[in-house]
Amino acid sequence: MRIVPARGKHCRSIGRRMRESDRLEVQRSGRLGPVEALRQSMRNSDAFTVLIDGRPEIMYGVGDLDVLAGVGGAWLLGTDAITENWRWFLRATAEGLPGLFTRHRVLRNVVDRDNTASLRWLKWLGAEFLGDIDIHGHPFVLFEMRKRGDV
Repeated sequence: MRIVPARGKHCRSIGRRMRESDRLEVQRSGRLGPVEALRQSMRNSDAFTVLIDGRPEIMYGVGDLDVLAGVGGAWLLGTDAITENWRWFLRATAEGLPGLFTRHRVLRNVVDRDNTASLRWLKWLGAEFLGDIDIHGHPFVLFEMRKRGDV
């Protein structure tokens, strides 16, 4: 498993095989589709791809939401390789989380209320859930993670 800077061809590969929960979340948030959602997220953030056996399986990144306040938007979308490699995924995300705070003290985003696996994962990572919001008629949950040491 290797982490490399995200590239356009990774968007196509991951988007065509995106896991169902991520595909639904992208659709419900009003984006055009999985490939375009990945492209848009990649363009608006520092984005990386996880290669498993040389194949793009996960893309994630952090973009600026409020530079002056030190708030960034963290995101992650992937294929079923997340579930197939869940032990590695949990360990890698826990170990890699501090590295996402290089430019921001706070990371925020929303997650589909029906995406129970992602909600459990975010809680396990230490995310604080700030409440429900409606996006295109579907409930999403606003979450926030703070750089360790910040109150």
